[in-house]
Amino acid sequence: MESPWWRDAVVYEIYVRSFADASGDGVGDLEGIRSRLPYLAELGVDAIWLTPFQPSPMADGGYDVADYRGVDPLFGTVADFDALVADAHAHGLRLMVDVVPNHSSSAHPWFQAALAAGPGSPERDRYIFRDGEAPPNNWTSVFSGPAWTRLPDGQWYLHLFAPEQPDFNWRNQDVHQEFLDILRFWLDRGVDGFRIDVAMGLYKEAGLPDVPPSDEGFQSRSPVWSRPEVHEVYRAWRKVLDSYPGDRAAVGEVWTDTAEDLALYVRPDELHQSFNFAWLEAPWSATAFRKIIDDTLVAVTAPTWVLSNHDVVRHITRYGEGSLDPEAGLARGRAALLAMLALPGSAYLYQGEELGLPEVKDIPPEARQDPIFARSKGELAGRDGCRVPLPWSGAAEPFGFSPGGARPWLPQPAGWAGLTAERQAADPRSTLSFYRRALELRRSLRASLPEAIAWRDSPDDTLVFERGQLICAVNCGEAPVPLPPHREILLSSGTPDETTLAPDTAVWLRSA
Repeated sequence: MESPWWRDAVVYEIYVRSFADASGDGVGDLEGIRSRLPYLAELGVDAIWLTPFQPSPMADGGYDVADYRGVDPLFGTVADFDALVADAHAHGLRLMVDVVPNHSSSAHPWFQAALAAGPGSPERDRYIFRDGEAPPNNWTSVFSGPAWTRLPDGQWYLHLFAPEQPDFNWRNQDVHQEFLDILRFWLDRGVDGFRIDVAMGLYKEAGLPDVPPSDEGFQSRSPVWSRPEVHEVYRAWRKVLDSYPGDRAAVGEVWTDTAEDLALYVRPDELHQSFNFAWLEAPWSATAFRKIIDDTLVAVTAPTWVLSNHDVVRHITRYGEGSLDPEAGLARGRAALLAMLALPGSAYLYQGEELGLPEVKDIPPEARQDPIFARSKGELAGRDGCRVPLPWSGAAEPFGFSPGGARPWLPQPAGWAGLTAERQAADPRSTLSFYRRALELRRSLRASLPEAIAWRDSPDDTLVFERGQLICAVNCGEAPVPLPPHREILLSSGTPDETTLAPDTAVWLRSA
């Protein structure tokens, strides 16, 4: 029996505003994505995931959805979306879309009706409203500041993110039914699955008690996150997904503190996968990597691996912090990719990592658009630095991102002239060429590789594991180490050496 596609897929995240602009307004769009499908097919990914493109006031880059069944004119039309799905499938690419069930936009018709209907109304019961002179509890927004906003009529409403993103009340059956219908709407249009935003949110503890002072993170005991009732939602969603042909899948954005908590979301009748953020958060450390790999493979039957996404500092920059070598971040990023692709399960890539793009840290304050920057009064940089539009070609901004020379919605660094996709495609030593080789080799090997790995003894600060005929060795240390016995080198993240493995380098070997 053939394994479902999502179990070992390489999925490429597209942050729609920053991938490719076809209309010439400086903002990425669906037609821009469609024009770059050949690039993605040549890269060697199996699927693409689109961040929200539905109608939105863009208070949080589209994660404040005003209409869950449409396309924002900024990005195109529903017809453009249908054409994108058809073309993606013609290129052999699956397509997943974001669904945002924890909150809507404050411009959503339901919230506008709630404001008009007043306290105690059925309309307000679809969201979380409370009375009182003071905020109902001590909860704070993930984006900084309070999680409650008071209306002129005296009631407060909950928003775990921006005030423009009121939280739904998932104890209301209207909300349940609405999202089942939303899933069907997009499944009927041919999407292959969903990425679920804030998947561990949705339910809040009844009574909305204060968060204890010691409760930091996403522990399952939190009154805010990972309440047990959320699992019934995903059991209902799984039934909808399973009713469609073609192995439609759902992956959850689930931030947890342990692999055991993560595993609860991917039981056989719930989500297919959940992001393994422990891997993303790990420092450049063989010890840390090995613990996360062991914990994950013990707890989760369909693991995922991810290094970057639209919410975090790009891993090239994270890995380079604290190193005196300016090239260390890129070298470590390439090595981490080989480690990730050698492990059982799926890998999720974030647009631009195949170009070795670093975090952009010098975006002027007046150009920043992330609500985190504004709500923290500039104390937190926010996420704009990982969302800068991609450089495709040319020697100056907009680097082929927009036709007609339109300035991108976030400024691109002049130094990206050496990192364009066009330039790297012509250089066999480039990061793009390396990604293409790694993905091609993984695709050729994966059907023959077992689901388990076996650790080999290795020097300090290194990892060596075997998966069938494939050996992966990673040197996180500061000195070269001997390569394990092998028949041949298949791929190296640095300069291949038949006898030693350089620092900040990984290698794939065929076993002896």
